[in-house]
Amino acid sequence: MVIATDWVRLLVVCLVLTAAAAAVVRWGGLASPGPVVRAALRATAQLAAVSAVITAVLASLPLTVGFLVLMAAVATGTSAARTGTGRRGAWVGVAILGGALPAIALLVLGGLVPVTGIALVPVGGILVGGAMTATTLSVRRALDALRDRHGEYEAALALGFTEPDAVRELVRRPAAEALLPALDQTRTVGLVTLPGAFVGMLLGGAPVWQAGALQLVVLLALLAVEAVAIVVVVELVARGFVRRASQEEELRLT
Repeated sequence: MVIATDWVRLLVVCLVLTAAAAAVVRWGGLASPGPVVRAALRATAQLAAVSAVITAVLASLPLTVGFLVLMAAVATGTSAARTGTGRRGAWVGVAILGGALPAIALLVLGGLVPVTGIALVPVGGILVGGAMTATTLSVRRALDALRDRHGEYEAALALGFTEPDAVRELVRRPAAEALLPALDQTRTVGLVTLPGAFVGMLLGGAPVWQAGALQLVVLLALLAVEAVAIVVVVELVARGFVRRASQEEELRLT
């Protein structure tokens, strides 16, 4: 009876939060409420599915590796869709993996993260998620800058810049803004936010110092991961691997 009551409370709170978000988005003229509702439903379905299989995944190293690969694939698809890069969207996966893989390898080789599913899945998810967010934001800002400042791009070419150098000059600063959320999260940790890794370890009974040490490592790893992802994005955009379809035609005519 108590468990049933808890589930009812959970359902009511989730419905209220989703309805509130959808209503505010519509009332503020930000967008239609559809994406908010769809995101909530998708999150519910995905978490239910993960909850059903996570025990088996965490108990098997091959399944853990497969789950991490699935994370990276979904992150790449999500970022590609958000950036509107179409058939070139697969290249954003290079930025995501270029940031996340070395960090995961360093944590494992350094002995800070054991080679077990219970450790690799949450840490890998945090790092891949951070890389995805930084990649999406930096690609959008870089391509918007390239579109809005096309005249400056043409002027740079007229001055003798190569195409990659001209693009780098235009997109580097806008792309770098994607690092601001990670910087702010790191600067304010413990004062404004208590991140999930820290709280999760405390709830699991770990000593406070151990939880704090792990959270520090995760935050610094996120900074490195997102910085690498943004640098890779700049290079991909500069070399023409990542473009929107409309920009490909525009730049060909330049």
